[in-house]
Amino acid sequence: MLTDFINSLPPWGLVEAQMFNGLQQGMLLALISTGLTIVYGTLGVLNVAHGALYTLGGYAGYVAYQATGSFLSAIAAGALCTLFIGLVLERCIIRYYYKRPDEDQIIVTFGLGIIIVESIRTFFGGTSQNMPTPSWGQGASQLGFLEYPFPLYKIETIAISAVILLIFYLVLYRTKLGLVVRAGIEDSGMVSLLGVNVFRAFFVVFAIGAMAAGLAGVINGPITAPTPDGGEKFLVFSFVVVVLGGVGSFPGAIVGGLLAGEIMTLTSLFYPSLSEVMLYVAMALILIFRPRGLFGQAGRV
Repeated sequence: MLTDFINSLPPWGLVEAQMFNGLQQGMLLALISTGLTIVYGTLGVLNVAHGALYTLGGYAGYVAYQATGSFLSAIAAGALCTLFIGLVLERCIIRYYYKRPDEDQIIVTFGLGIIIVESIRTFFGGTSQNMPTPSWGQGASQLGFLEYPFPLYKIETIAISAVILLIFYLVLYRTKLGLVVRAGIEDSGMVSLLGVNVFRAFFVVFAIGAMAAGLAGVINGPITAPTPDGGEKFLVFSFVVVVLGGVGSFPGAIVGGLLAGEIMTLTSLFYPSLSEVMLYVAMALILIFRPRGLFGQAGRV
């Protein structure tokens, strides 16, 4: 019986490929979730429009790619577009909701998400847009140790996501802006008394969070074609990742994203229909045994 079970297992090369798929998906989820967790962790704002910003970034990148033929231009366009929209949303709307109840924040950001998505649908229609893989990402590689070839672009998305996450980390944890933000989280009144405009720093943080979602939308465009409703799934997954890693924790978003990616891809290898179910099972277990998440601080649950 044990021999039959072992023989029924997929070959190691396939497991290895799925683990690499999980790493790629996990880095993408980490990038999206980083934007969500720093906004909620620092500003206390439940940004339900985060998935719509992912979609907006993907479409901005698609337009730039069609116009220039350069994927680097697409990445820049997606980043700048969502950064600008984030700045506008924070200045015009979000800053009035910092002290409002969570349900008010959910309703207003949900409405903003609908406006963004329906605007995209008006200009581009409801069908997906083809975003080709850049020339430097075509083909496959075994990296010298994989048994099966792995898409080269997916390998490159892991590296691109890692570089972006490193930049975000340096900005938030190794600069004066990051120091002001972390101090403002603990006591914004005292920081203001010291002559620092903490809400100006929060303004930048919200824009950075929006840009993180937009960058993820561009990077994932050649893998999953941009669609108006494409951000909904990633919004849900991002909240799960934040729960796994801990609210407001930058390292938690990264670890939670990697865990989520591996859970879904490895489960799909054995039981495809349960791949997403197992992610929610993992979230439920975390909430039972460690409500603040793997890296969350006590009091932020």
